[in-house]
Amino acid sequence: MDQWQEGKQSMQDLEYELRGMVRRASRTAYGTRAAREDVLMQAARALHEMGFRKMKPESLKPKHVEALVERWKQQGLSAGTMKNRMSHLRWWANAINKAPVVARENAHYGIDNRRFVTGEDKSRQLEADKLAQVRDQHIRLSLRLQAAFGLRREESLKFSPAYADRGNHVQLKDSWCKGGRAREIPVRTPEQRALLDEARRLAGRGSLIPANKTYVQHLRTYERATVRAGLDRNHGLRHRYAQMRYEQIAGWPCPAAGGPSRQSLTSEQRERDREARQQVSRELGHERLAVVAVYCG
Repeated sequence: MDQWQEGKQSMQDLEYELRGMVRRASRTAYGTRAAREDVLMQAARALHEMGFRKMKPESLKPKHVEALVERWKQQGLSAGTMKNRMSHLRWWANAINKAPVVARENAHYGIDNRRFVTGEDKSRQLEADKLAQVRDQHIRLSLRLQAAFGLRREESLKFSPAYADRGNHVQLKDSWCKGGRAREIPVRTPEQRALLDEARRLAGRGSLIPANKTYVQHLRTYERATVRAGLDRNHGLRHRYAQMRYEQIAGWPCPAAGGPSRQSLTSEQRERDREARQQVSRELGHERLAVVAVYCG
């Protein structure tokens, strides 16, 4: 085997081992695993192209991280994309018990703060006429759950009412959720209660993925059905849930829905604003209050 072939084989070995590490993390949500695998495969190929040969997952060092960051900067990637990629590199470092290899703060690498507030209202209502065009009853229920509880797409498809319905709250499994972060969402209205009862009748002891399909197969069905019905931007349903919950808790609309800016609030109102954002953050499954600004302004 010549040197070029040996180098290529080394890169493929690194890709293979990283892919195996990601796929063995079975309690991580499918979407997170797929995104992580994609980023780590890109990182393995980039490291090979930059001259780092014969690497194994355990070979990761600060110099490799710095080289990747510099390459990404040269490619003009956005701060948000850079931060997402850094989170996957941190996962790699943690998986090999070498967490300090990647600095805890992105500022260490000169990565700008992500711009959370865009001034654009991305909320969407679930329109009845479009929903009626979705023939698959499992998908219709998943869409309604997205709107009623602010679920992500994967959470709504994997939703098992026999597990999740705890009476006064919904319990989401860590394996359904982004980043493997399980969470609770309160059941507050008769409409939510009726929707959960309907989901129980349809799914029985199973989930909202039909028994004859895998998650990936059902995801493709969901994508096709929602595009045909004009319901292809359904993360907006989560935005609307966040905005409605903010108003219910704070007592006034959030900035993204036409409410007052935080700067214009009194000290007492600012405390209510913070309480509302903390509760919305918990229900959406985010760890940082800053992310709530994406939904609420």
